[in-house]
Amino acid sequence: MIRFFLIIPLALLFGVIYAQQDPQISQYMSSSMVYNPGFAGSRDAICLGLLHREQWVGIPGAPQTSAFFVNMPINPFKINSGIGLSIVNDKIGFEKNVAMNFTYAYRMDIKNGEGKLGIGVSGGFFNKTMEAKWITPEGDDGTSDNAIPGQKESAMVFNLGLGLYYRTDKLYLGLSSTNLTQAKFKFSKGAPNLTREYYVTAGYSMALPNNLLELQPSVLIATDGRSSSFDINSILTYNKRIWGGVTYRLNAAVVGMLGIELKNGLRIGYSYDYATSAISNYNSGTHEVMLNYCFNIVKEKMRRKYKSVRFL
Repeated sequence: MIRFFLIIPLALLFGVIYAQQDPQISQYMSSSMVYNPGFAGSRDAICLGLLHREQWVGIPGAPQTSAFFVNMPINPFKINSGIGLSIVNDKIGFEKNVAMNFTYAYRMDIKNGEGKLGIGVSGGFFNKTMEAKWITPEGDDGTSDNAIPGQKESAMVFNLGLGLYYRTDKLYLGLSSTNLTQAKFKFSKGAPNLTREYYVTAGYSMALPNNLLELQPSVLIATDGRSSSFDINSILTYNKRIWGGVTYRLNAAVVGMLGIELKNGLRIGYSYDYATSAISNYNSGTHEVMLNYCFNIVKEKMRRKYKSVRFL
């Protein structure tokens, strides 16, 4: 427990300006499949998630992100494993990115079964579409810029990711990397490339004197090696069904979040980001909605038939 909180001061050694390429997600604790393939199958259930994020509402061309993700445990040839799929649609300015990744994770027991470690790999495709017209505040349409295509163009590349995800009843730790191939997109003007991203995440569930309350602090560090983002979060849960929390994103935003789990198991989360930088003067905040649902498939036992004269 003490070691968990010791990593927070060390994380401050990272830079604090994050060059956003992978989409920013505030409810990261409920969307690990997007950035860590080691998460697949860790819930021991079939889990589906939907997310939609409207960033910096009021600014034309501000980022908009939608995501779908699903994962489940499997046991082929008696090998504990997990599989998953994530689809992310991210728009920003005149650029649209669609990423589809398939995930496999090998899962093993650690410390006499107290926790499980998932070692995951993801592979898929990343499609980037660039619009032709870029209108600047000065009225320039961008045609004089050699990096801007003269017409709408689209290019697709192969992408890979790796991740480790360790989980117990109380603790989770994750380490992952996306965009490992750092592939280049072939456009008529220029060749932009994906930037490799690294993620470190950790969380802990603390029981409180009131048995109906539970505190869940967590942290997420994201970096591309040149710039970084640091989120520290704390969520208070009531009766395992209603929660509220606050995130501080270093030098970037303060985030409030609320959520509820319905009787049918559907979890609904909402978060609002208030920017703490000068950009807050030009937008009305960021809204994010998350849906999660997990379930198990239970096979009904076949009734046995007895061929006996006693039952004839």
